Parts: sequence; C-alpha cells; structure tokens
Amino acid sequence: MTRPGTIDFVWLLPLLLAAQPVATDSYLPALPEIANDLGSASTSLTMFVLAFGIAQIPIGLLADRIGRRPVLLGGLSLYVLAALGGALAPNVEVLAGVRALQGAAMAAILVCARAAVRDLFPAHEGPHVMARGLTGLGVVALVAPILGAAIVQWVGWRWVLAMMAVYASALLALCWHSFGETRAVREPAQPAPRGGLREVFASRSFRVWSSLAAATYGGLFCFLLLSPMVYIGYLGFSPALYGWIPAGGSAIYICSTTLCRRLLRSHGPLRTVRIGALLSISGATIQALGCALLPASPWPLLLGHAVYCMGHGIHQPCGQAGAVGDLPQLAGRAVSWSGFAMMAVAFCTGQIAARFVDANYSHGAWPMVMPMLIAGAVLVLIAFAWLPTLQPVHKEATT
Repeated sequence: MTRPGTIDFVWLLPLLLAAQPVATDSYLPALPEIANDLGSASTSLTMFVLAFGIAQIPIGLLADRIGRRPVLLGGLSLYVLAALGGALAPNVEVLAGVRALQGAAMAAILVCARAAVRDLFPAHEGPHVMARGLTGLGVVALVAPILGAAIVQWVGWRWVLAMMAVYASALLALCWHSFGETRAVREPAQPAPRGGLREVFASRSFRVWSSLAAATYGGLFCFLLLSPMVYIGYLGFSPALYGWIPAGGSAIYICSTTLCRRLLRSHGPLRTVRIGALLSISGATIQALGCALLPASPWPLLLGHAVYCMGHGIHQPCGQAGAVGDLPQLAGRAVSWSGFAMMAVAFCTGQIAARFVDANYSHGAWPMVMPMLIAGAVLVLIAFAWLPTLQPVHKEATT
C-alpha cells in the first residue's frame, strides 16, 4: 500500500523494477574499459547475478516474516553503499565483492516489489500489473545503456557506478515517503505461514510459470553477458554505438509488454505465451542462420535479438506473476524461489557460454546465440506441452 498523500504503488513499481537495468544495462558498455583498467570485467557481472540469485532465498523468508517495507528500505540503502564502493574499487577483487553486495541489495528490492504486487492485487490481475511495471522498466532499460556508454566515453566507467548510487538514493527517499507495508497483518491467534522449498515447489503452477521466466531470462542473460564482446570485440563497434543495441532491445521490450496486456485480455494466458514462444524461437533461429551464413554481418544478430525481445516481453510478466499466483500466503518465498531459479539458470548458462569466448573470437557470435536458441526451444516445449496441463489456464483462456 501507499501512504496518504503519496504516489500510488502502480507508479512506484516501475521505478523499483528499473533498479535492475540501472545496475546491469548501464554497466554493459563499461565492461571493456573495466577489463583494460582492472584486468577483468565479466567476473563482477557474474558475481552480481550470483549474489542476486542466492540472496533472494533468505530475503523472501525475511520479507514474509518482518514485512516488505523494512526489507525494501534496507536493500535500497545497501544498493547505494555498494554502488559507491564499486566506483572507488582499486582492483577487480574489490569490484567483484561490492557488486555481489549490490546483487544482494537488488534481490531485496525486486522480491519486495514483486511480493507487493501479489499482496495488493488478485492473482488474475497480476500479469497485467507486472506487464505495466515491466513497461516502465523497459523505458529505463532503453536509456540506461545509452547513458552508460556516454558516461564511459566522457568521464570513465567509475562514474557509471556513481550514477547507480544517485538513482538508488532518490528511490530510497521516494520509498521512505511513499511505500507503506503491504503484507497482510495476522490476527494474534493466527499461526505464521510456514513454507519453504518443499511447499513452494509443490505448486504445479509455480513450477510451470517459474520455468517459463527462467528459460526466457537465461537466453537474454547470455546476450547481456557476451554481447559487448561480440559487438565491440568481434565486430568492432565502438562502446557508444554498442549502447544503442541493448537500448533498441529495450524499446522493443516496452512495446512487447504493452502488447502482452492486450493479448492477455483478448486471448488469455495460454495463447499469449504460445505467441511469445514462437517469437523467441524465431528470433534465435534468425541469429543462428546469420552465424552460419553471414558470420561477419551484425544485421541477422540485430534482427534476431529484436524478435527474441518481443517474446521476452510477453514471457516475463506472465512468468513472474504466474509463479506466485497460487501462493498468496507465501508470496515472498514464492517470489524468491522463482527469482533464484531465473538467476541460477542465467549464471550456469552464462558461465558455460563464456568458456567458448577467446581472445581471437574463433567461435564468432555462436557463444551468445546458441544459449538463446536453446532457450527458445525450451520455451516452445513449455508453451505447447507443459503449460496446457494447468487446468486454470484452459478455463481462463476460453473466457
């Protein structure tokens, strides 16, 4: 809920979700310069993702027990401190360490934001609310890499992290003023909700929808991790020019989340997810054909990425909201386990794919493209084989 005289949570949600692209997308153009300055770059991004995934598990439990507001405010405070620490990092070890702290802080922000959606809205409205919030996230993700590239080119990579601290400081002040507690207050005689890995994963709906979100994000993360090396190192793009590539993907993502809301109203979740799956596999296939037939051309990669982003913008609102829809009493824990699954898939696929990138780029763009192709195939299997087994999906799709 929001406090009297403050902004509504629907408008606050996009700003909270956008803290993630601020921490990742604006950071991408800085990776080559960080590598030149400190000797390594991908480690800091990987540590961020690893900490982000693992920290969600205890944070979800904490948010269910003590409430969303104190965990959210604590996460924003840590985010500010970690970003400032990264801006001052003297070596890659310190940078990786503070980025891990920032990932844990990001986990607190996103877990509380997503849990608050389930606290405040019924399950059938969740995908619509998340789609609206992710549209706002996409707007920030559109600006973040362009701004990050400009900052790197003008004043250096350290100021990118300083910009993150400024954003989080403003968001902390806004949440302190506007974000009230959303967790339902228990009656004294009512037992505290119990649950953990067994209870959350016992939900068939959770398993399906969280798998959908994890698969689509796993493919996209490999783009986030490896695209600077592909476009800047392999294809020779400047950091400023590269910044427009994730920005363009974000613009398409914005349109896709808007389309998702319309598809949900007219076609229901099952057909909506199937449309997204076909877009995802088509985009990855275009990229794969480009790698095979036009390995020196960026155009198939760009076109395929655009189509994949259209599918991603459909899958994320549905997957994130659907994973917690059947577990209102365990919203924090369901959100945390869903987020952990997303980050675990992203971390594992990213680590495997990164092993095929060498100084001579002998494998071309394949290390970036192949995980997206596999993710597209998995999404098709989920949409056409697994998701239809959920009876509520059938009913809602036909209403």
